[in-house]
Amino acid sequence: MAPVTELTVGQVAARSGVAVSALHFYEARGLIRSHRTSGNQRRYGRDVLRRVAIIKVAQEVGISLAEIGSALESLPEGRTPTRDDWNLLSTAWRDGLDQKIAQLKKLRDGLTDCIGCGCMSIDKCPLRNRGDRLAREGTGARRLLVES
Repeated sequence: MAPVTELTVGQVAARSGVAVSALHFYEARGLIRSHRTSGNQRRYGRDVLRRVAIIKVAQEVGISLAEIGSALESLPEGRTPTRDDWNLLSTAWRDGLDQKIAQLKKLRDGLTDCIGCGCMSIDKCPLRNRGDRLAREGTGARRLLVES
């Protein structure tokens, strides 16, 4: 018996642990590709399993689908991504993840009763923005932002 080279959407869902609707969404966003049979059924190459695994891991660490899509565009179509491919992708994401980690640490360490909004309603807030002087720096919780 010859090995199966193409998978149905149900097989990909079962093997990857991703819902069929998510696979359709990934395909609509250009993250994965299929072709249609003469009966108009989707068929995926086996490489899609590794691509879906990369998408899942990247999403779990906070990489946006736009960033994931951009990264996956750099991979050759129709070939299972390799360890070297993953190394290139993860290295490219590392700086952004380090920035997010620094931001989260600053939020964790500086946030108690306030969301850093500058509401000035809490006299003891270390994030208080007396006279709204931080408005010149831009919108949002300026003291909670980690500078890039």
